[in-house]
Amino acid sequence: MATKITTPLTRDTVKTLKSGDSCLITGAIYTARDAAHKRLCELINKGEPLPLDIKDSIIYFVGPTPAKPGEIIGSAGPTTSYRMDAYSPDLIKLGLTGMIGKGKRNDEVIDAMKTHGAVYFGAIGGCGALLSKCIKKCEIIAYDDLGAEAIRKLYVEDFPVVVIIDNDGNNLYETGKENYLKQK
Repeated sequence: MATKITTPLTRDTVKTLKSGDSCLITGAIYTARDAAHKRLCELINKGEPLPLDIKDSIIYFVGPTPAKPGEIIGSAGPTTSYRMDAYSPDLIKLGLTGMIGKGKRNDEVIDAMKTHGAVYFGAIGGCGALLSKCIKKCEIIAYDDLGAEAIRKLYVEDFPVVVIIDNDGNNLYETGKENYLKQK
C-alpha cells in the first residue's frame, strides 16, 4: 500500500517516511537540474532571495522534453542525482525537505538530510513518458534560458516514488542489497 503525500512536505511528514516506503505525491513540486542548482547556490552565497519558496518543498531532478501539441509536458523521467550533490546540502539547510531522482547520494547530502530533516525519493528511470501522465500543470518560474533545465513548478497527482534514503539515513540501496544477499 502506497503512502499518500500532499505537498508541502513538512518535516513532521518526513519523519514518518521510512526507506523502502512506496509513496504517491500530490501537489506542487519544482524541477531543477545541475545548472539551475548552481545558480540557486550562487544566490544563497550572495545572500539574495531564491526564485522559489524552498521551505517544505520537493525538487524533482528532471529536464523534461518539449511538450507535444495538446500536452502539458513531454517525457519527464528522473536524472542522475549525484550531479546535484554539491548543491543539495545548502538547499536542505534552507528547508528543502524532499528530492526526487535516481542513483546514489554522497555522505554530505545524507548528513544534511539527517541533520535538517529531508528525504530522498527515487523515481523509475526509463519511465518518463508514464511519469509525465501524473503531471497536471507546468509553468517555468526561473531560468528560462536553460531550456529543459529551467526551474518549473509542476502540479502532480499520485506521482509514484519510493523512499530511497529517509531522514534517519537508512538507505534502500544498501539495505535492499543486504536483504537480497541474506536470501541467497
